[in-house]
Amino acid sequence: MGRAFAETLAELGSNLILIDLPGSDFSFSKQIADKEGINIRSLECNLENPKEREEVISHVNQLDHDLNSLINNAAFTGTSNLHGWIDSIDKQTLETWNRAIEVNLTSCFDLSKGLLRKLRASKGANIINIASIYGEFGPDWNLYEGTSMGNPAAYAASKGGLIQLTKWMATTLAPVIRVNSISPGGIYRSQDNIFVDRYKLRTPLKRMASEEDFKGAIAYLASDLSAYVTGQNLRIDGGWGTW
Repeated sequence: MGRAFAETLAELGSNLILIDLPGSDFSFSKQIADKEGINIRSLECNLENPKEREEVISHVNQLDHDLNSLINNAAFTGTSNLHGWIDSIDKQTLETWNRAIEVNLTSCFDLSKGLLRKLRASKGANIINIASIYGEFGPDWNLYEGTSMGNPAAYAASKGGLIQLTKWMATTLAPVIRVNSISPGGIYRSQDNIFVDRYKLRTPLKRMASEEDFKGAIAYLASDLSAYVTGQNLRIDGGWGTW
């Protein structure tokens, strides 16, 4: 999804700062930069580590550029390979819970807070938090029966917290900075066929999402097209949350 967001903003002429885990492959960024004629800076950071977050915040604040949009996208997801994560509730561990909250929620608050000065000084500044339908709805366990997939409590709690943090920051940072969130539905990632078939039946548009489905929302929320929009959570879920 981060790559899709980068492509979208690059097409709009934005210069980008990409942040990912140490050892990540940033090679695609050169292709985007060359194609769109923009500048891309890549930074390595484990967002679970407060010290590394502090270093990234300091680095970005020292750059001689505006910061018009901050997208908080990194997260432990329902498919992350963590001990005590995709298990029955009695086997989900506090260690994993704390790690998920740190990345999915705390790091979003920390980056937003740490970059406020730069955002406030930039035209049309906005923050976009990537939440989830599971921040609003409980899981339909029938989707997972007979598969190796699951729906961890910490994922739902962190995404629900992120939606509420979005609303809190929206009223707190207005009128200078707009803050909105996006709640994706299920994205097709070669999941078990039985899960995919069940998910399609559960969704009015009868398919799972692709990364392309989120580009329009990012272009809208990151630009002045949404200049009078703040505190909103936009579901992009094929109608999943309608029934």
